[in-house]
This record gives sequence, C-alpha cells and structure tokens, in this order.
Amino acid sequence: MEYVPLHGWDLTPKQAVALQRELRERLVLRPPRGLKVERVAGADISMSRGAKMAYGGIVVLDAGTLKPVAQASASVKLGFPYVPGLLSFRELPVLVEVWRQLEVRPDVLIFDGQGTAHPRRLGLACHGGMLFGVPSIGCAKSLLVGQHGPLGQERGSLAEIVHQGEVVGMAVRTRKGVLPVYVSPGHLMDLPTAVELVLRVSPRYREPETTRFAHRLVNEVRRLGDPIPSP
Repeated sequence: MEYVPLHGWDLTPKQAVALQRELRERLVLRPPRGLKVERVAGADISMSRGAKMAYGGIVVLDAGTLKPVAQASASVKLGFPYVPGLLSFRELPVLVEVWRQLEVRPDVLIFDGQGTAHPRRLGLACHGGMLFGVPSIGCAKSLLVGQHGPLGQERGSLAEIVHQGEVVGMAVRTRKGVLPVYVSPGHLMDLPTAVELVLRVSPRYREPETTRFAHRLVNEVRRLGDPIPSP
C-alpha cells in the first residue's frame, strides 16, 4: 500500500522527543467528515526481550461481520532502543513494512497501544495514524499516564482518564466484570468516536477483535520465523 514517509528513523531519543512535540502540533483530533467505517483493522507487534528482530502484523476486518478480509505481516530488525514514551520509534518501522504489503486499506486502524493518553499526547496510535494517513485509535491494556475514577461493572461503563488536568482518554468496560481497556484517539479521530468503535468491535471479549486477530497473526509469524521476506 502507498506510504509517504513523514520523517527519517535515524534519531536519538532526544531528537525523537523533539519530533513528537513537533508532530503533536499537526495531530487532527476529529474524524473526517462523513466517516463511514466499512473496514476496520488491528495492528500489533511481537518481540522477545532483548531480541534484535520484531514481528508485525495488520489484519483488516469487515466492520459488520468482524471477519478478516485481508492481512499482512513482516519481520524487521529493530533500530531504536527501548525507551518508555518513545515506543512508536521502535515499533512503527516494523508496521511500515507491513503497511506496504497490505492490499486492502482500512477505514480505521486500531493499535494495541496508546493514542493521546501519552506524556506528550503522541502515542503509537497518533504517530501511526499520521504516518499512514488513516483515522486511528489507541486501545491499550494498561495506563501509561493519568488516572480515572470508579467504573461500573456493566459492559459499556466508562470513566474519563485525566492527566495533568486534561481528559486524555477513556477507561472502557468491554465485558461485564472484566478489567477495562484504555481508549484514546490517535489521528483523524475524537474520543467519543474512538470509544464507540472499540465497543462495536469488542462484542465478546475484553480486547477488540481487531487486536485479537492481529495478535494471533504476529505470534504465528514469530513462531514460524519470517514467512514474508522483508526488503
């Protein structure tokens, strides 16, 4: 799929922080007018602690049936160190190679990570959405920043995530009695739409079907080695 680079990847952590602040000013926190979601995709990364290679995958689902319609995967040598708050610089080069191979463009891309619920309001989903030019959502299993108040036990219960006096995301109960997921907008997205879409694609389990399919794919690719050669 077409990919137009926003920037290079040969950066120091200090340069990456500066770039995050620059990109934050270009982030669009509203969906495109008349957004119609017919295909929704999940993106995920798998790697071992201390490993030099990472495995990435994107699975596109039909938004009505939640059945896969396309997928792609790749393995890429890691080029950026593990630095909390800068994971997009470590993980997105892997997903760039996946995106190039993907034959069906999704209307929305859900990342297994943070969007605006990030110290500099530019988590993986924000950065990735800008990179690929697609509406994006962060749906994480744990909080990176902020706190939220009490959350009801019923599916669909919500609580705002607040960091430094700003609402940066929402704790969302996707299934009765299970731990919430933490939803925040990425690029070309707002918080109400992000929450609505995450609930729509999470009919049975805690995690969205997008994440579940992508996670299954990258674990299989990691198990097999590298079935899709990277350039």
